[in-house]
Amino acid sequence: MQTFKLEAVFIDRDGTIGGTDEVVLPGDFKLFPKTKDSIEKLKKLGIKLFGFTNQPGISRGEVTKDAFESEMKEFGFDDVYICPHQHTEGCECRKPNPGMLHQAATENELNLSNCIVIGDRWSDILAANRAGCKKILVLTGAGNDALHKYKHMWSNIEADFIANDFEDAVRYIINLVGNLGNS
Repeated sequence: MQTFKLEAVFIDRDGTIGGTDEVVLPGDFKLFPKTKDSIEKLKKLGIKLFGFTNQPGISRGEVTKDAFESEMKEFGFDDVYICPHQHTEGCECRKPNPGMLHQAATENELNLSNCIVIGDRWSDILAANRAGCKKILVLTGAGNDALHKYKHMWSNIEADFIANDFEDAVRYIINLVGNLGNS
């Protein structure tokens, strides 16, 4: 554990930092209370913050990829990785596949074993596990369902932390970084 030096945090959008367990399009999306402050706390640690999200509405023509990227960068993300595909398209980027995480690692020279994923769905946890990242499940959005109703989808995987909400996940990260002495 002492070799862990946090390089980046990958954060899901819908249900994790705001919105609901359903997709809310840019412009209508609202952050949860204290999310903006929590993002700023992570940024003060000098850790790269990346959004990573499945948004099949892009391929259906409901919204543009640019709209999601602009919105998430306004929230404070350094960059955003988006899968625009439908679940039936068989792409490598759609969670639970780790394609977005691998792309980010290549583009940003990251060691994914030194990264954390925060998400509210089983697919977030499975993508993180497949990429070798640490895993935080938040119980907002679809988190309760991921933990109880869909636990069979990731039953052989343990989350590194189960957080009540995004703010709780950030407290855990700040404590982890402080305890490892790399803040």
